[in-house]
Amino acid sequence: MAGTHTLAETERQVTERLSSKTLDFESMAVVSNLFRAASAARNHFERTVLHQHELSWTAFVVLWVVWIWEPIETRQIAEEGGFSKATLTGVLQTLEGRKLLTREKSQVDGRLVLVKLTTKGRKMMDTLFPEFNEQESSLASVLPSKRKKEVAEALRLITEYAASN
Repeated sequence: MAGTHTLAETERQVTERLSSKTLDFESMAVVSNLFRAASAARNHFERTVLHQHELSWTAFVVLWVVWIWEPIETRQIAEEGGFSKATLTGVLQTLEGRKLLTREKSQVDGRLVLVKLTTKGRKMMDTLFPEFNEQESSLASVLPSKRKKEVAEALRLITEYAASN
């Protein structure tokens, strides 16, 4: 964890500081640890496999979404990736400049822009994703195999609830 205090020290301090309040400490711990885990995982991926390919987290997410759903409209990439269209525009320009993807107007509706990977982009994802998944396996290895599905389902439930409210 980044910072000078360990996770245990932080949790102890939060409990001590807020003990006089009537709060749902278990839920607070779930959400706080969810955020910490997501941040730590993102930083881990950026320091390891993504760094080797000169990609930010956001650039990887864009490539991933396009790789899975291509051709895909820019607005759908932003929705799937969870970031603004303004952020997407800059990332698309960078990835297009690196010849990893292309943008073209839809032939059905000229107002829409479709994104596809180039051959170079597909080759990168074919190489990158197994490396990425190896890091996913490494991070998830702290969980017993029988708990992985349970944790994944719990995170899915939180994600679906947050997205619908």
